This record gives sequence, structure tokens and C-alpha cells, in this order.
Amino acid sequence: MRTYLVVVDESPESAVALRFAARRAVKTNGGVEVLALVEPQEFAPWGGVQATIEEEATERAEALVQAAAGTLIAESGLQPHLTVRTGDGPRIVREMIAANPDIAALVLGAAATGSPGPLVTHFAGTDAGALPVPLMIIPGSLNREGIDRLS
Repeated sequence: MRTYLVVVDESPESAVALRFAARRAVKTNGGVEVLALVEPQEFAPWGGVQATIEEEATERAEALVQAAAGTLIAESGLQPHLTVRTGDGPRIVREMIAANPDIAALVLGAAATGSPGPLVTHFAGTDAGALPVPLMIIPGSLNREGIDRLS
């Protein structure tokens, strides 16, 4: 099954990318893999404090993917696969693509203004030619009608 890998965070462009991926999946009889990344925490001399910070970050990421799943189910009827991983974002994305041959594209949202975001910058720059799947960069300035028209 053709699967679209979408990396979600709390940004508006993430919601745009998620909607685009869901609509493409419905039209191609595919699926959606939703990934939330947790930044590794810098070492803190008080281990308990660091563990609490990491736990809270993981809980926020899990809530984020659950909310994304709710949106997908409500708007498209799709039941996405949800993943939360801690570590280097580009490395995790590459690992997920390598581990799942059904992933047909990486879908990322670019910020409407300013820097497009770290993953877009990385995969459209340094790793532009190295991905084994197409990279779909969805402009964060698109409204629902624009996404629906293009997807």
C-alpha cells in the first residue's frame, strides 16, 4: 500500500502537510504514517530533572500524533499509523523510510514566511538527491481550498 510519511509538530504548516497527505492517500487508496519527533535533551547534571523534561516532551509528542490521528479519521476516514521517536530528525526519517518499503513519499510543510523549517531545509538541501522516495514540500500558506485543489 502506498504510504505517505508526514512529520508533524505544533506548527501550522504541519497541519497543511497532514491534510495534503491524507487527501493524496484517499485518492491513491493509500495510507498515512504520522511521525512526531522528540528532540534529545542536553545532558543535565540532575538526572531526575532531565528525565522529567524528556518524559514531558514525549507526552507532548504523543498527544500531537493522537490529535493528528483524530483529524485524519474525522476528515478522511483514514486510520494512520502513529510513531513518536526521539533523536536526530533527518536520521529518524531516513531510518523509517528504509524500514518501510510502502512509504511512497515524504510530505513536509514549509513555513509560510521565513525559514521553511529544519527538515525542509535539510531534505531540500543537503539530502535533496539522496532520498529513495519523492519529497513533497507543501507551502504553509495554502488554505483548505488550495490544499484540496492541489491534492
